[in-house]
Amino acid sequence: MTKMKQKPTPTIEDYLGVIYTLNRDGEKVIGARLAELLDVSPPTVTVTLKRMLRDNWISIDRSKHIHLTPSGSEAAQSVIRRHMLTEWLLSRVLDIPWSDLHAEADKLEHSISRDVEDRLAATLEDPSACPHGNPMPGHESISSDWQALTSFTKGDACIIRRIHEWLEDDPETMRFLEENFILPGNIADIQEILLFNKTILIKIKEKLVTIGFDIANKIYAEGV
Repeated sequence: MTKMKQKPTPTIEDYLGVIYTLNRDGEKVIGARLAELLDVSPPTVTVTLKRMLRDNWISIDRSKHIHLTPSGSEAAQSVIRRHMLTEWLLSRVLDIPWSDLHAEADKLEHSISRDVEDRLAATLEDPSACPHGNPMPGHESISSDWQALTSFTKGDACIIRRIHEWLEDDPETMRFLEENFILPGNIADIQEILLFNKTILIKIKEKLVTIGFDIANKIYAEGV
């Protein structure tokens, strides 16, 4: 009898989601980067990666780069979908503030079954992105033409499309973006790009907002 694949633990799902996102962005995945993004110590990452290697969620090559196995990729896509669908549920049904959706969904995503995941997708009409504009697994092509705000020049107008996942992990930044209307679907006019202090000045909803390059590089838009 074939042994049924065990569902990953919430901790393993968190790792799988981050590894998947790094891979999606074309970034090499190493232990130090995982420790940074997951806010855990390097020894903790090492122990967890050994468990993931043992259970065939990942493989590690000679350069110490981490890769998802087919089962790891499938599990990663599932937890990301559950997270994004939960964000939409919280937004549309409970009217949770946009800036709080990520943190609240984090608390619920691990307890959602595959059946509920499928029902959510059907009820929400299979959204191709989360409320922050990040593409659902399998829909990455929707963002192929979107560029970081820093790619635009003074005088350009663009439509905000996506706030990268890494910004979602910072509640203070997300509240700042929400309060200043830097939300998917809103039009931003590029007023200034100041290289000497690495800031960009935009006008959005008649409001002038200054953003540092570190944040602007993780906000993606489409030219008007």
